[in-house]
This record gives sequence, structure tokens and C-alpha cells, in this order.
Amino acid sequence: MIAGVGASKVRALARSAAIAVCAAMPLAALADLVDMLPRIKPAIVAVGTYQPTGSPAFRFRGTGFAVGNGSLIATNAHVLPDAVADEQMESLAIAVPGEKRSTVRKAARVAIDKNHDLAVLRIEGPPLPPLALNGSEAVREGQSIALTGFPIGSVLGLAPVTHRGIVAAITPIGIPQARAQALDPVLVRRLANDPFRVYQLDATTYPGNSGSPVFDPANGRVIGVVNMVFVKSTKENVLSEPSGISYAIPIEYLKTLLDGLD
Repeated sequence: MIAGVGASKVRALARSAAIAVCAAMPLAALADLVDMLPRIKPAIVAVGTYQPTGSPAFRFRGTGFAVGNGSLIATNAHVLPDAVADEQMESLAIAVPGEKRSTVRKAARVAIDKNHDLAVLRIEGPPLPPLALNGSEAVREGQSIALTGFPIGSVLGLAPVTHRGIVAAITPIGIPQARAQALDPVLVRRLANDPFRVYQLDATTYPGNSGSPVFDPANGRVIGVVNMVFVKSTKENVLSEPSGISYAIPIEYLKTLLDGLD
């Protein structure tokens, strides 16, 4: 809540801001996204675990998207559980949204990159339409992006939701601190071993968006994978409250992970 401003006033300000943002967007950019979504949404899946006797049987953990030959699903490594209860018939699974109900399919992890918090699953059943990954085109600060996933998990039903925004900055995942007290073991390892850069997004994301593809609305090519937990643990380790800023892992790291998989 903004100090001195009532809830109704805050809602009115938010509506005005949303209208202003839409009005400022080029009509061509909006049209690109409208035309692109029918190609994006069939690739978006919910990632979680499945247990036939569970209530619910499918437990949502994050978002994923089809890549490669369509039988591979990309997501964040932290979305996956450390282990599943095999003795209780629990397994990794995805849920594919449908018009009337979602279809659950078993999955198996085939590649993990904990340094960049990425994972790839292989799913049972027919392949899904995969998303194309960005090639050698440079990602630039200020360029338009969109992302599609499940921002509030399955609370409102498994219907993919799309947000749009821009790449606000390309920034190091960890920032050196002026005081030793601000350092923790995770940040020290990150700065010493793999101080890679991430995309800071001016776009709305929520915990369920972890693993969502960030794509160029003009061509649908994925430029990054939404990540909040992993990045914030080092990027914002000295903040007492979360900033609300969104981040994504550049797609080059997922492409490396996918090498040799089919």
C-alpha cells in the first residue's frame, strides 16, 4: 500500500498506468504479439509431480516449455524436487493445458545445470510443438519481450497467461559488496566461479512463472528463461524486502544444455 493513498485510489492509479502503457505501445508491436500467441501457447506446460492417490494427483511446481524435437521440456532446476517418493508411485510429470481439462504426462530429467538453474525433461507421449530459440542475434536493452506461463500456478486453473515488457538491463547476477558482512557463501561462489550476466525485465512475473520462456513478440524466438529464486538469492541478497524486479537466464545456457539431446 502506498502511504497516504487508499486502496481505491491505488487501483485507479494502476488502471491509469496500464492504459498509458498500452497507449504508448506501437500498434504493430501489439499486433505481433496477438498473432504470435497461438504459436507460443501450445508449447507451454505446467511442471510438477504426479501421484495417483494424491489430492490433488498433480502438484504444480513451475512452468516449462517444449524445445528441441518437442519431447524435451525446459524449466528451472529449482522447479524440480530433489527426489520423488517412488514407493508411493510419485513421479515427475507435466500437465498440458486443454480446452476442457489438462492432460498429465510422466517425465524424466535428462539434463541439469545447477550453475545456471536450468533443467531439461523428457516427456512420454507424442511431441509438443517446440519453441524456436534465439540464434546469434544480440539481445539489447530496451527491446520488447513477452513471457507466457502460469503466474499463480493452478489456483485459477491451468491456463497460460502472457505478460509483456522490455529488457530493462543486462546485468551481473552477483554484485560485489562494499562490506564483508553483506557477503554470504552463495554470493562468494557466484562471484568467484561464474559471474555471468542475466536479463533484468520490466515485466510482471510471479513465483509460478519460474521456467517461463521470455520471447521476442515479433518472431517468437526464446531469448531467456524466467528465474526469480536463483537470481534473487545473489542479486538482491542484501535487501530486506524483495524488490519485485523480474529476471531471466539468457538462452545461450539452455542451448548448451540441449547439445546432444534429441
